[in-house]
Amino acid sequence: MIIYESPYRYLVKLLEQLMEVLGEERQVSVSREISKMHAETVRGSLREVHTHFAGGEVRGEIVVVLSGGE
Repeated sequence: MIIYESPYRYLVKLLEQLMEVLGEERQVSVSREISKMHAETVRGSLREVHTHFAGGEVRGEIVVVLSGGE
């Protein structure tokens, strides 16, 4: 599943909602500013990626890619 997230929404809230529905261990990749100089990609479980982004403001357009279910 691929989700394009607006920079005006709150990524951490999206990750929390995904954990509630899909479980904390679902694998995910979150990429910010893919075509820009300050591009960032974080991979891991929903819980790990949530922890990474929960500490501060997330800027830029975001692409969230979720692994398939079992």
